[in-house]
Amino acid sequence: MCLGVQILFVAFGALVIVPLLTGLDPNVALFTAGIGTLIFQLITRMKVPIFLASSFAFIPAISYGVAAWGIPSTLCGLAAAGLFYVVLSFVIRFSGVGLINRLFPPVVVGPVICAIGLSLAPAAVNMALGIAGGVQIVPVETALLISGFSLLTTLVVFTFTKGWLRLIPILCGIAAGYALSAALGIVNYSGIVKAAWFAVPAFTLPEWNLEAILFIVPVAIAPAIEHFGDILAIGSVTGKNYLEDPGVHRTMLGDGIATFVASFIGGPPNTTYSEVTGAVALTKQFNPLIMTAAAVFAICFAFVGKIGAALHSIPIPVMGGVMILLFGLIASLGINQLVRNHVDLTTQKNAVIASIVLITAIGGLFIPFGEFKLAGIGLAAIIGVVLNLVIPEPQGVAAE
Repeated sequence: MCLGVQILFVAFGALVIVPLLTGLDPNVALFTAGIGTLIFQLITRMKVPIFLASSFAFIPAISYGVAAWGIPSTLCGLAAAGLFYVVLSFVIRFSGVGLINRLFPPVVVGPVICAIGLSLAPAAVNMALGIAGGVQIVPVETALLISGFSLLTTLVVFTFTKGWLRLIPILCGIAAGYALSAALGIVNYSGIVKAAWFAVPAFTLPEWNLEAILFIVPVAIAPAIEHFGDILAIGSVTGKNYLEDPGVHRTMLGDGIATFVASFIGGPPNTTYSEVTGAVALTKQFNPLIMTAAAVFAICFAFVGKIGAALHSIPIPVMGGVMILLFGLIASLGINQLVRNHVDLTTQKNAVIASIVLITAIGGLFIPFGEFKLAGIGLAAIIGVVLNLVIPEPQGVAAE
């Protein structure tokens, strides 16, 4: 049980960031992380020591969707993304991983992941400057002091510490920034005081919106491909081949159903957490029951109203400082995809695909279809897939 609490503690900082940045309820995110993990364990027959929680890859899509259509419509698109994972799991089961790799090679997935991080840069900088919704909430000088301190703390923990502390740089950065904000008198505690200890999370049902589906589902391509890397990573830690047993089709199905259920009740999409993989490597405790305990604790904490109120009291510069590093790391993961897979950007095909994906995603290009439109990262992912299929390989060069 103690290890279960530690696992949740490791995942907590990253888990709550997605709902706090996108307008979803952090208590619901805790609940859906717990339920999603239990669903994953059920589908994978309790064989993989993995904890599922909020996916960063969907932050731009959720933020845009909430602003454009509201939370219920956005949840419709997110639930459809979960079903997309389910479809992929059946494709893998009957056709193998090769078809997925051919449709979504690193030259497509890498730039898409990079674009996700880069598209979030303005949001991180505005928060670091104390700006929210175009309004200066915190004076610039104060905001920069707080965000700088949060960022510095996160960097120090991420770079120089060892053991358990190194697994929670986000949580440490938020805690340090919050403490400084409290000392400077800019933390509003009224919501915490008023909140009940026991409160049912603000569950929200999706509302049908085809435009949200068209916008969000293509975004799921990148995290779906990253899923393979996550399963390989935990397998290398435990010394087991989870791609074969229980099979990557089952792990993908677990991810998909967990994401569908989470989105259907108001939570963000689920994904596996590398921080938790690091914790498993550190403790050498490979029993999936530890993740079960973490999931149960997450569900219990979801009904503590004061936790959500405390999270909502975090000043925006605190989050901004942490986000500068976090969103930059997401962009660098996309570059790492290209480097690790030896993608040659001097070839015309690869250069064209990477260039168009990046500019399409970051520039916000959209294609209207009557009342609907494909836009941003989702459109960029589709364009990347199509270009990769139609542009011939240079003579003498093997396909990526």
